[in-house]
Amino acid sequence: MNGGQGVQLDDLDARLIELFAEEPRIGVLECSRRLGVARGTVQARLDKLVERGVIAGFGPDISPAAIGFAVTSFVTLEISQRHGHDPVAAHLTAIPEVLEAHTITGSSDLLCRIVARSNTDLQRVIDQIVSYEGITRASTIIALAEQIPYRTLPLVRSAAGR
Repeated sequence: MNGGQGVQLDDLDARLIELFAEEPRIGVLECSRRLGVARGTVQARLDKLVERGVIAGFGPDISPAAIGFAVTSFVTLEISQRHGHDPVAAHLTAIPEVLEAHTITGSSDLLCRIVARSNTDLQRVIDQIVSYEGITRASTIIALAEQIPYRTLPLVRSAAGR
């Protein structure tokens, strides 16, 4: 990765990222045709964007709701400072319903996005999360509806000055 420094994106980078985001299964040759640049240019740009950590993956985006996990919630956790973040993160990693966890500032220590099959199942997941002795408190917020899905293309366009 780039150590927190901003990576400069130009218009071609932005158009390339946008095309792959909209059509992840597009080939490099078709991408070069649509963008009007050489195949080697597309491949070199892709390689550089991956190397610099701008493009983190090409895998499919999975919808938890489509595979039966219709409840999304956000949980803040307070942890015992004597245990530290790493053992708690290892515990959370072992729970499939924990989609992500971030160390945060404020009155809590971690923010997690979790999913469950139902509200009853959510209680099971929360119980599993708080079963670790290093977690002293959890506070849960259930998401009712997604207003803006996770997105990065507006940032890419902005970074490229578009």
